[in-house]
Amino acid sequence: MEQPRTALTQRIAERRAGVGDPRALVGEMRRSILLVPTSDGGLWSARSGGVRWICGFTDETALAQFCLHHAPGGQSLEYAALLGARIVDEIVPSLGEPAGLAVDIATEDGSMFFPPVVGIVPDRTAVDAGQGVRA
Repeated sequence: MEQPRTALTQRIAERRAGVGDPRALVGEMRRSILLVPTSDGGLWSARSGGVRWICGFTDETALAQFCLHHAPGGQSLEYAALLGARIVDEIVPSLGEPAGLAVDIATEDGSMFFPPVVGIVPDRTAVDAGQGVRA
């Protein structure tokens, strides 16, 4: 049975199809509740390309797909339900390194990355701050 799409997954699908407004996508991410796996008292993240990516999921089905690949024996993981705005405005800056948000990374053709750039994270933590670039 297919899960109903969230507003965020719909915006992601639009952008992946080359349509839709990038600002509307960022706004939807900020308004969305994301499920973020926890491990050893912290949020699950991965490092790639010099960026620490906090992994968030739009629903329990997307989280379950992630667990199949990353949890020992496919066991469920504990998770926190966090507003996207809280992740990019509070948690990312607290990490002290370039960090962004990776959404639904275990889903086929559904992942979206929100990098540490102006317009997504606070200017003081954006890697492109002072370069005149806006997301």
